[in-house]
Amino acid sequence: MATYLMNNMRLLQVLTSALLIALAPLAQAETQWLDSVAAIVDDDIILTSELDERIKSIKSNIARSGSQSPPEEQLRKEVLDLLVLENIQLQMANRYGLRIEDEELNAAVARIAASNNLTLEQFQQTVTERGGSYLAIREQISREMILQRVQMGNVNQRIQVTEQEIQNYLQSSEGKEVTSPEFHFSHILIPVSSDATDAERKQAENKANSLSAKLRKGSNIDNANDDISISDLGWRKGTALPALFQGVAAKMTDGDVSDPLQSASGFHIIKLLESRGVKQMVKQTRASHILLKPSAIRDEAQTLALAKELRQRALNGEDFGDLAKEFSEDIGSAQEGGDLGWTSPGQLVAEFQQAMDETAPGEIHPPAKSQYGWHVIKVIDRRSKDVTDDMRKQIARNALHERKYADELDIWLRKIRSEAFVDIKI
Repeated sequence: MATYLMNNMRLLQVLTSALLIALAPLAQAETQWLDSVAAIVDDDIILTSELDERIKSIKSNIARSGSQSPPEEQLRKEVLDLLVLENIQLQMANRYGLRIEDEELNAAVARIAASNNLTLEQFQQTVTERGGSYLAIREQISREMILQRVQMGNVNQRIQVTEQEIQNYLQSSEGKEVTSPEFHFSHILIPVSSDATDAERKQAENKANSLSAKLRKGSNIDNANDDISISDLGWRKGTALPALFQGVAAKMTDGDVSDPLQSASGFHIIKLLESRGVKQMVKQTRASHILLKPSAIRDEAQTLALAKELRQRALNGEDFGDLAKEFSEDIGSAQEGGDLGWTSPGQLVAEFQQAMDETAPGEIHPPAKSQYGWHVIKVIDRRSKDVTDDMRKQIARNALHERKYADELDIWLRKIRSEAFVDIKI
């Protein structure tokens, strides 16, 4: 145990604080410890103050949720066990050299603020007004992000999802429900009262036909007219749509406007704003490139000059693939003549994607800069591909992976806990 204490800087800090208190003026009635050790975990410690602070936070969350807090002794034991597990993982992160950069942390905090309908400034103000510390919140978020990455890095590699499992899932009732098409409709109702005369009903029908025709021509209908009710139905599975709409929805494509549909409440018009899972077509591009990276022997300007030279040589008739094999520093594609195969939007870095999208098949784009270096890009061809089946399989794979993840995470956490040195001090 002496080895653990000697190698532990945080423990030394606690001892130093205690020493400073002991050296305080004699007027002080008695020497008091600023803190104590709740547990030793491998090469680190958990302070009693950390434990108390976490218990306080959890109690506050329990109170806000209206739930019943467990007995004090049980809660204290469970929270300490949680801190021990977190500490083991954070030590693993330190060994991996895992860090959360400020830019990434800022983006994460901004997303949390936005999820609460707050700007970053409003979020900071809210935290302060509630007596909290914005810096402490950032530290907590960073901690959670690190823990998540350590878990994913160690658990994901333990999970295998086979093609047979995917097929079985897609054929199951759950799989069919999860992968069934979804629709996002806007809805207009021209109401008709139950005691309406034939003339009033006919007038409402004519109005519905007129609105449907205007919408098809691209007109916008506002909600100013008391005789019209406009609503957004949001994203819904086909089976969750009102029965009146289901048969029509299956035949519509994005942007379509339905004919008026009659019900007991009046005449309905629906417009399909978006859909997913029906038939997904993706525009793909096949391109080749030559990647040149600045280095100690070739600076930025020289690298750009070489990129321009190679582009000109290709334009003059030299084989682009041969040039890529000789000069490209992209190990993955150089031996394939720079061929990247068919790619979908979002697969490549933004600068490369933009340059590629600006280039017609058969043409070579001027050198484009990305985080990897300078690219000379030649677009070979473009196509539209139906990726509906691929997307359904990916949804199934994600669902199966998520199902296995919780079990594998629990097994992994038990494993690292059993392998760690833990000495509970309280």
